[in-house]
Amino acid sequence: MKLSRWSTIPTALAAVLAMGSLAVSQTVAIAPNSQAITLNGTSGGPKKDKSCAGFISNAPNHVIQVTADANLRFSLVGTGEPTLLITGSQGQKICVQADSMSGGKIEVPGRWTQGKYQVFVGDRAQGRNSYTLSIAPQN
Repeated sequence: MKLSRWSTIPTALAAVLAMGSLAVSQTVAIAPNSQAITLNGTSGGPKKDKSCAGFISNAPNHVIQVTADANLRFSLVGTGEPTLLITGSQGQKICVQADSMSGGKIEVPGRWTQGKYQVFVGDRAQGRNSYTLSIAPQN
């Protein structure tokens, strides 16, 4: 059987996905009165962030749509040397690293304005580790 040049596309796409350089982010909405959202994934990636995030993926791990101004707490628990980089559509940028005292946990509470936020879960040691991210409304 003769293979066409198109038969190599699935193999090439699988290789790119395995490297983590192509990611598809799904937008998740949260409102001030909604239940907490829990998201899982793998930290790190090929791109070196110039701020504090270490190595991140080329695309955000998650996109969060805050539907109305709200008090929210972003909580990340992960292994390795996790970092949390959140960028907003209005130029906001928050970057937090876990330290040796936190045991791999990062918390970012605050008042979040309505809009979309890109969430990157990085790793300072260029590791690829599992994490759990929770986003919960606060009173």
